[in-house]
Amino acid sequence: MSAERHIDDVTGIETTGHVWDEDLRELNKPLPKWWLYTFYACIVWAIGYWVLYPAFPLSNDYTRGILGYSQRAVVSADVAAGKAAQSEMRALLDKTPLEDVAKNADLKRFATVGGAAAFATNCAPCHGRGAQGFAGYPNLNDDDWLWGGKISDVQFTILHGIRQGTADSRAMDMPRFGIDGALTPEQIADAAEFVQSLSGHSTDKDAAARGQTIFAEQCAACHGETGKGNQEMGAPNLSDAIWLYGGEKAAIMESIRTGRGGKMPAWGARLDPTTIKSLAVYVHGLGGGVK
Repeated sequence: MSAERHIDDVTGIETTGHVWDEDLRELNKPLPKWWLYTFYACIVWAIGYWVLYPAFPLSNDYTRGILGYSQRAVVSADVAAGKAAQSEMRALLDKTPLEDVAKNADLKRFATVGGAAAFATNCAPCHGRGAQGFAGYPNLNDDDWLWGGKISDVQFTILHGIRQGTADSRAMDMPRFGIDGALTPEQIADAAEFVQSLSGHSTDKDAAARGQTIFAEQCAACHGETGKGNQEMGAPNLSDAIWLYGGEKAAIMESIRTGRGGKMPAWGARLDPTTIKSLAVYVHGLGGGVK
C-alpha cells in the first residue's frame, strides 16, 4: 500500500492515497456536513440528557440527574389521579345493590368498563380475551350456566370460585364412573352414545338404547331424565349441544370416566368488592344477561 494521492479518472474525486492490490484506491469522500452537524448535535443532546435526567446505573442506585425526574413517581401520580377521578363512581357502585346497577346507565357503563379491564387482567388467561372459553374453560357469551346466570349467581361464583374446598365454594363433583369401576368401558361408551342422542348427534341407535337405561340409573338423578340439567347442583344441560370439554363421543366418554372436576379461583380473596361487582356486571352482560 502506497500513499500517493491523485484524482480518480472515473469519478473525478481525489483519493486518500491508500492503494490495495496495486490498483484499488480509496476515494476521499467525507460525510455530508449536515450529517456531521446532526451527529455532533446528538452528542451534545446526549450529554445534556445525562446531566438533567436519570441515566447511568451505579452499584446500588443510579444517577438521579439535576432535575430529580422519576418515572416511577410520575406513574404513581397518574394512578393516584385516576383513582381520584373514579372515586365518586366507585363509591356509588359500592353502595348500589347489584340488581339496581343496570337502572343507572352511567353507572352500568362505568361498571362494565371497569369489569372488562379486570377481566382482561384476571380472567382472560383461562376464558380468553373475548370470554369465548376453551376446552375445560366455559364460554361466557352464550348464557349457558352451570350454577345459574342471574347477576347474583355470577357474582357468587366469582366471589367463592369452584371446588376451592370452602363452605361457600361451588362444588358438585360428578362421580368417576370409570376410574372407580362403577361402569365398564362398554357401558361408558353406550352412555356416551345416549348423551349424544339428546342433542341429535347419535349414530348408533342400539348403543343409545342401552345407554338410556344406564343414564336413567346413574345420571338422571343430577342431569334429569331428559338431560336438561340442574343448576342448583351444577349439573349441565346435556341436550343443548353446548359442551365444556367437547361434544365428541371420546370427550364425553372421558367426562363419564373421570368426572373431570374443573376448578376456578375464589376471587373474593384477591379482588376488592367493587371490582367483583364490576366483574359480575361485565360477565353477566356478555351474553345479554339472564334476568
